[in-house]
Amino acid sequence: MPASPAGPEIENLIALLAKLPGLGPRSARRAALALVKKRDVLLKPLATALQDVGEKIRPCGTCGNIDAHDPCHICTAPGRDPSIICVVGEVGDLWALERAAAFRGRYHVLGGCLSALDGIRPEDLNIAKLIERASSPEITEVILAMNATVDGQTTAHYITDHLANTNVKISRLAHGVPVGGELDYLDDGTIAAAMASRRPF
Repeated sequence: MPASPAGPEIENLIALLAKLPGLGPRSARRAALALVKKRDVLLKPLATALQDVGEKIRPCGTCGNIDAHDPCHICTAPGRDPSIICVVGEVGDLWALERAAAFRGRYHVLGGCLSALDGIRPEDLNIAKLIERASSPEITEVILAMNATVDGQTTAHYITDHLANTNVKISRLAHGVPVGGELDYLDDGTIAAAMASRRPF
């Protein structure tokens, strides 16, 4: 096996970068080289930002979002509707909904989805806290914004069953044809979901 052209420090950086989602060994090498070449504008600020995140960011004890404050800025923001909870699988899903600016209530992050294949059980997720929150008299609706996958829908059904004895309205995101979508380019599952979720015109 040929010796590595880079020293152990660079190899360690490449190995760590390669563990990030979306970065394989080649992408990690390119990223490492870019960081080293531009150490003043990239590497040093990145190191500072990573240290800040490591020291200050924590999960919100109320909703599960990550922030430097607990409760997080969304849970404490004035003007948000405290009577509606939108349930998502991961923090990235919460961020996606916030980018769309389509929801002005509160959130609840489960930390994943139920998965028999991966051994993820209800007690591994933030479901008990959700049921506790949804049982509050001020909550009127729980929106299940779960991924349209088998695991996402299994999780949604599990939550629905456990909220059956509460007085909250339970809804889910619509699935179907995206805005600007052409039928010929959609997969069969999306078309079937759109047909099943049809509504009056």
